[in-house]
Parts: sequence; C-alpha cells; structure tokens
Amino acid sequence: MNKKIAVPARAGQVDPHFGHCEYFAVFETDGKSIVSEKRVDAPAECGCKTNIASVLAADGVGTMVAGNMGEGAVRVLKASGIEVVRGASGPARAAAEAWLAGQIADSGVGCAGHGDDCH
Repeated sequence: MNKKIAVPARAGQVDPHFGHCEYFAVFETDGKSIVSEKRVDAPAECGCKTNIASVLAADGVGTMVAGNMGEGAVRVLKASGIEVVRGASGPARAAAEAWLAGQIADSGVGCAGHGDDCH
C-alpha cells in the first residue's frame, strides 16, 4: 500500500511554522519505507487560507507530519482527508521516517492564532 506523507519544510528541516513554510516535502512510501521524494512549493499566503490542503490531497497525501499549526489548518487538512501529526522536528525526511516507524504521534498541541510563533 503506497501512502504519501507531506512535511512542511525549510532548508530540509521541519518548519515549525506550517503556514509559512518554504515548501512541502512529499514522501511516497510503500507503507514501511520511503520510495521517492518530491518538493511542492508552498503558497505565498498563509497555508490554511489557500488551497494547499486540496492540492496535497489530490496528489495522494494522507498524512501531514508537522512541527506545529493552528486549529484552522488542522480543520482544513482533516476536511481534505489528511491526518495531522504535530510535534515533529529535525530533518524532514527523518520526521517522515519516524512516523512510518511508529515513533511519533500527534502531540495534540496547536497554536491559538496568527499572533503565536507556531502557526
């Protein structure tokens, strides 16, 4: 079973600011390991107010492994059928691999709004 995982990234690292990331690293997997990787440029506007969730969902992304994001972004992603896993850090590929290995789960911690440093 192939699954795709998207990670909001900046310079190869998980970007703690989902809505302001440089790009999304999209990893295609065989369910156990990463088989390919591509880059999807992030929109210029804040992520939750764009069509990025539907674009990623249409590409087959089923999971978003992120540093943090606000509840608006979580709702938009979930409405597009994308599971949200917050609390990741470090290299984007390593975060995707950690999720595949069952080593990380959603922290459940979100941001309160755009005034926070973690959206």
